[in-house]
Amino acid sequence: MSLEPDESDHFEELTLQHGASELTDAPSVSTTATQADRLQLVATAIHEAGHAVMAILLGRSIQKVTIAPGKLISGDTRLGICEMKKGRRASKDAVEDDVLILLAGMVAEARFTGQYCHEGASQDLRAVKRLLQNRGGSDRQLARLQRRMLDKTEYLFDDEGTARAVQSVARELLLRTTISGRAVRHLFDEAS
Repeated sequence: MSLEPDESDHFEELTLQHGASELTDAPSVSTTATQADRLQLVATAIHEAGHAVMAILLGRSIQKVTIAPGKLISGDTRLGICEMKKGRRASKDAVEDDVLILLAGMVAEARFTGQYCHEGASQDLRAVKRLLQNRGGSDRQLARLQRRMLDKTEYLFDDEGTARAVQSVARELLLRTTISGRAVRHLFDEAS
């Protein structure tokens, strides 16, 4: 499914089709914003909600999640961030968990837009590649491992409760711009 920012009817149809019309009606989604701006803000909220929900699903703690734009150390602009709490990770495979969390934003966003946004997730995808390269192997093995991780992320998001949690967190992000990890946990528990 292709999205063209100037196709407002298609945008409304898409949000209704995916049960997300209430997301575009949130107060922080300005009615004076262009259709493309509204779509980007909603997609960013869903993207960051995807990271947050996957982190909670994998037993990680979150400091905060925001859709407020900011600057990266490199000088580039980021549209949002899901900040993890520092500390121990209760996992048998922390690298796999990190990869699943990184891919979760793109997968959640694709469930809303109908397609992967490689450009919007480019920083996440670079981090995934760096993490998986440490596992060794040929380029072909790396590509297969990335595909397997993407499939696993998709599978985990197939759960209805998880999908509801992503939508709830995204809705809250659109209402408040920034939410605490505690709020994410509450919304996750409520949706499950």
